[in-house]
Amino acid sequence: MRIYLYYVGKPRDAGANGMAEEYMRRSSRYGRCEMREIRPGRFDPWEKHPSATKILLDPAGKGMESTGFAKLIGKAEQEGRDLVFLVGGADGLPDSWRAQGGMLLSLTPLTLPHELARVVLAEQIYRAFTMLRGHPYPR
Repeated sequence: MRIYLYYVGKPRDAGANGMAEEYMRRSSRYGRCEMREIRPGRFDPWEKHPSATKILLDPAGKGMESTGFAKLIGKAEQEGRDLVFLVGGADGLPDSWRAQGGMLLSLTPLTLPHELARVVLAEQIYRAFTMLRGHPYPR
């Protein structure tokens, strides 16, 4: 299983970028994890990752607690299925991506800058791995 965290928009805040990268680095202890910028006009996650589960971050998406998120990661691990997380920029994600399916996930009902959303998502990925392994981090 691999986890891909793709985001739209230039990373401008060095502090937020460093935090997200640190959590992805920590997560790499438990599985293959990658985070990078994409451009929707040049990148199609359904073409690049046809068999992966796509999870689109969207304010209208399903809310989830950390335990439920860990179950999502655990199920993907058991099935050997890649997870592709997509974080939109200032204008969100393309409507055509929502039409192609995938799970819509909301991190919070609050509006977050996309850079902060990346940090929260990266931390939750790390938290999920540690919860699944019985690590003391999530206590």
